Amino acid sequence: MTEKVVFFRPYPLTPGLKIYIEAGPRRGDWLVIAADERKVTLRCPVSGREFTWDSFCCFVEERKTEFPSSN
Repeated sequence: MTEKVVFFRPYPLTPGLKIYIEAGPRRGDWLVIAADERKVTLRCPVSGREFTWDSFCCFVEERKTEFPSSN
């Protein structure tokens, strides 16, 4: 039987990428300065302040699929 399922996967951030975080305390425009599997460094384009956080950006997709999956 197919159900509506939401998929999350880490987004591969790369230096120079311009991103917009839609919700939460980090909401707004950011420039990716550095990123690896564990950490991401972002710069605010307005204040110029930089922050390094544990990686948190995920791409979300919603689609109909078999649930639970057979994987």
